[in-house]
Amino acid sequence: MNLPPNQKLAAPGKWPVVGEKVPRAGDTAPWTVTVHGAVTERRVFGLEALLALPQQTQTHDIHCVTRWSKLGVTFTGILLADLLALCGGPLPEAQFVSFVARSDREHSTSLVLAEALELGCLVAFTADGAPLDEIHGGPVRIVTPGRYFYKSVKWLERIELLAEDKLGYWEGEIGYHNGADPWREERYIASTVNPKVLERALATRDFSGLDLRGVDLRGRDLTGLRAVDAKLRDAHFEGANLTDADFTRANLSNAHLENANCTRALFTDGDLEGAAFEGANLTGTDLAGASLFGTTF
Repeated sequence: MNLPPNQKLAAPGKWPVVGEKVPRAGDTAPWTVTVHGAVTERRVFGLEALLALPQQTQTHDIHCVTRWSKLGVTFTGILLADLLALCGGPLPEAQFVSFVARSDREHSTSLVLAEALELGCLVAFTADGAPLDEIHGGPVRIVTPGRYFYKSVKWLERIELLAEDKLGYWEGEIGYHNGADPWREERYIASTVNPKVLERALATRDFSGLDLRGVDLRGRDLTGLRAVDAKLRDAHFEGANLTDADFTRANLSNAHLENANCTRALFTDGDLEGAAFEGANLTGTDLAGASLFGTTF
């Protein structure tokens, strides 16, 4: 078994659900996928027309940025290269491709076009021989081999070729790394914590609403810390004293809290996906409403 760094296998037979669970609410229009932008011919493909096209079957490993992996999943669909060929191919200025979901916020992701073609991106309809469940992106999603799975957008609605990159939701809003290579552990962009902002926050022990992604506070005494709505993805709190800390609605995905003292800490409604709590003191800790996919204790 060969896993990328710091990934763990999902439970046998399980495919964890991360992110949105349903496509755009109230949209009953027939499903279509539009190919547009820097392409020779803009085309709109109905679902039945897509399903009638020649398809390929590929087997790939799923690696989620929240640290779980599911190995050997077989997907069937149309190669992105083949779909673009039906549109006359990319125009010379096309350098990037954006995949947009039929979701309430139209979340998207992007790739260098040459990379997407080299990786063999697949417009997929089935997984392990069965139609994709809606919760896993059915009826049609992108599968991007060799990248964290946020590069494989659910509920595909639009494919746009671009001359300049357009960061997707996860990369632009959440701070996920645009490269997304699991073997290089490209989970998040580098921390851009302003030292003066951090100094003031530590002095007042108030991180509320601040973007402190990747901050390193190992071993610190942060008793009574207030971090409501803070962005603390990939932060390091190993061995820290977080007694009575308030992380309500904070994003602590992939954060490190190993051996921390979390006595009576509040993580209510927080994002703890992929966070590590091994050895932490969780006496009286409140995890009500928190998202715990891939969290380890």
